[in-house]
Amino acid sequence: MTIILTHMLDILFNALAFVFAISLLVAVHEYGHFWVARRLGFKVLRFSIGFGRPLLRWRSKDADQVEYWISAIPLGGYVKMLDEREGDVSEEEAPRAFNRRPVLARIAVLLAGPGANFLFAIFAFWLMYVTGVAGIRPYVDAVEPGSVAAQAGLRADDVIESVGGEPTPTLDQALVAIFDELLGDGRIDLGVVAADDSRREVVLDVRDRITELTEPDALFSGLGIILGPRPPAVISAVVAGQPADAAGFMAGDRIVAIDGAPISYWDELTQKIRERPGATVAVAVDRNGQRVDLNVAVQSVEEDGETFGRIGIERDNRYLEGLAARLNTQTRYGVVEAIGVGVRETWEMTSLTFRMIGRMLTGDVSLKNASGPIMIAAYAGDYAQAGFNAFLNFLSMISISLGIMNLLPVPILDGGQIVMSVIEGLKGSPLSVRAAVIGQQIGLAMLIALMGFVFYNDITRLLGI
Repeated sequence: MTIILTHMLDILFNALAFVFAISLLVAVHEYGHFWVARRLGFKVLRFSIGFGRPLLRWRSKDADQVEYWISAIPLGGYVKMLDEREGDVSEEEAPRAFNRRPVLARIAVLLAGPGANFLFAIFAFWLMYVTGVAGIRPYVDAVEPGSVAAQAGLRADDVIESVGGEPTPTLDQALVAIFDELLGDGRIDLGVVAADDSRREVVLDVRDRITELTEPDALFSGLGIILGPRPPAVISAVVAGQPADAAGFMAGDRIVAIDGAPISYWDELTQKIRERPGATVAVAVDRNGQRVDLNVAVQSVEEDGETFGRIGIERDNRYLEGLAARLNTQTRYGVVEAIGVGVRETWEMTSLTFRMIGRMLTGDVSLKNASGPIMIAAYAGDYAQAGFNAFLNFLSMISISLGIMNLLPVPILDGGQIVMSVIEGLKGSPLSVRAAVIGQQIGLAMLIALMGFVFYNDITRLLGI
């Protein structure tokens, strides 16, 4: 019962984080439309935070009497403008109707929503770097023999300090930069520094494997890189009276195999033990260079409704302590300098996303990268639990994605309406009602198809298909 309650609380937390993120970012998007429309002389009837029935509403005190709503369904918001296509408009107010305003003014209003999302991303990045971003440097814990990375000369204990000539002080920045290189010419240029502080250049040539490597979670495994640090399976202490003590384990033992399966890292060891409650397992250890075979009866433990195995050993943390000074990093900029950093980060993420979309359409990048609300909700909870700056990073990425999505030339989205406005400007007259209706129907169909596709991707990823 307890474990079910825990899972339900996790789901609720993820849902609340998702609702907060989407509500905030869609509201920012709609406020962009609202702010520019008001300044360009459009008649705005209503600005609503959320959808459905109003929980709270009031009117502005100016001549326009704009309605402001806080609505019941907290998933974004909308701006309602005067428009002759949606009802009768008096001759006096007709010049301020959306469909009567100049084409360039309409395009400016339509661009303002995505623009607000990009500005929010810049602000979020700025706030992150002003307060300081803690991270870990991209450390190579191991390289798979015979892999692309091994053939290129990448070695265990290397730290990737640059990608494509650009510094990568954190793992997140290295990941983005590697994807950027991958979508360029398919050659990933790495600058690495070894444990002895010697530096060298490494080039990973993957020009024929771009689609494969852009599958979700396939990049580093496909390159043959195991990122770390991952503590080795070395015991620092054995708990008296526990199964490991009875079986003859000793401090300093390195676990090398469990039931014949090789073990290198502590997380592999704990996973194997946790999934074998009540079983007796054969464990091979390296003790001062000699192999010792031991049999241990795994204790069955129940906590919070979950049953798992435990043998009573403690991890040797000297490995992590020795690497901490080398790998932990804190990035902080001044108030003014952080503005430029925010602009650069937003530009790089926007450029990379557009290129990913373009390469998806040409089949060069896996379509499985397209994520929908389910995965976004899962990520929202993870980032929220990771801390304020991590959640800011998540908000900036989703804000950029929302801005880009709305710029796509789909008739029901801002980008599609911009295209129709441009066509109207070129032909010198409004599109016919029939053409507008057909465009809306096509746009709705495309949006439904897109949502169905990303939901399918989300479900298959959750199920591990």
